[in-house]
Amino acid sequence: MCLFQYENDPEPEERVPAGPLYVPVRPGITEVVLRMFRTPLGDRTAVGFTRPDLLAATLGAEQPWIRLSESALRALASPLGACPLTIDPTLTAPAVTPVPARTADVAVRAL
Repeated sequence: MCLFQYENDPEPEERVPAGPLYVPVRPGITEVVLRMFRTPLGDRTAVGFTRPDLLAATLGAEQPWIRLSESALRALASPLGACPLTIDPTLTAPAVTPVPARTADVAVRAL
């Protein structure tokens, strides 16, 4: 809990409108699909960013996004089991890179 209260700083538990958000999506066959994430404890969460540069800094410049209001994002995420909404996350795991296939390094020994 914060020791000091400022009238313009809401408590983290309060649901205050975040305004229009930049929401990461992934391409579908005919439309885009909401991209879901996991919290450090493993719960599903929807993610929104208040600025496109914050989204690019966290997820990369190639990450597609759409603009949604907070209420629209909550409405889309709720049926998917992601009630929590994370705004402007900054800490993420590095992108998974595929491991190159190993060539046959086995040396045949002559007996």
